[in-house]
Amino acid sequence: MTSLTSHGRYVYSAIIDRPVYDWPQGKGLAVFLALNVEHFPFGEGMGIPLAPAQPEPDVVNYSWRDYGNRVGVWRLLAEFDRLALPATVLANTALYDHAPRVMEAFRARGDEIVGHGVTNAERQGTMEEAEERELIDRTTAELTRHEGRPPTGWLGPWVSESRVTPDLLAEAGYRYVMDWAADDQPIWLATRNGGRILAIPYPRPSNDLPELHGARQTPSDYADILIDQFDEMLDQSRDMPLVYNLSLHPFLAGWPYRLRHIRRVLEHIAAHREDIWLTHAGVIAAHIETLPDGTLP
Repeated sequence: MTSLTSHGRYVYSAIIDRPVYDWPQGKGLAVFLALNVEHFPFGEGMGIPLAPAQPEPDVVNYSWRDYGNRVGVWRLLAEFDRLALPATVLANTALYDHAPRVMEAFRARGDEIVGHGVTNAERQGTMEEAEERELIDRTTAELTRHEGRPPTGWLGPWVSESRVTPDLLAEAGYRYVMDWAADDQPIWLATRNGGRILAIPYPRPSNDLPELHGARQTPSDYADILIDQFDEMLDQSRDMPLVYNLSLHPFLAGWPYRLRHIRRVLEHIAAHREDIWLTHAGVIAAHIETLPDGTLP
């Protein structure tokens, strides 16, 4: 028998074999909307090449990404306000200096702010442990200073992890991480010294970056994908608790021709608010912590 290298964070668990539990009010489908607000230094570091990359300074790609903070985020926020939808904000702390108006708007809404590093121009997965710890600590301190309380959740810049990322996050006081997309339910990840941290589903196949940018889905097809995902998971949640996540980047989803179709998705979700638990990712994590040990794998 061949034994492959393991991450050691969790063991295999078939979703059909697990205990059934409910979300609050007896709901089967928990839903949270994640908005990625990010900033990049000009002319250096990593950056998503939305157009073919050019030698730095790559003005085309830098300005395209910055469109999300200047325009796209406000278009999406208007829809969230109109439909009374909560947002879970995955924020680079560089936004506090670059676009403080953006962070003020989320704070006024009472949205949850999730740690997302300082900038998406760096990957923590390539850092030495001491450097990565300093990044997490610096991000946590900045979020706490501005928001008045420490964040409970983390998504790595570029969804990148080193071999010790869950350990460092747990040791820094984080209760959940969104980097691991192995399940439709929250699962526990083991950390060193007998600890653990919760993994909240953050699926990549339905994320706007791989779909709109990577797979080049048309806006109408992408909206159909998101609605089909929602409807199917709502049906499946009659038998087991599930988490539906809609993850958007304002520099992609905030463009007018895409927004018209994203609006259709948001309206569809809002029309089912009596059938779902519409909440923040951190509230999902807090509910999981109230369940008896052994309920989650």
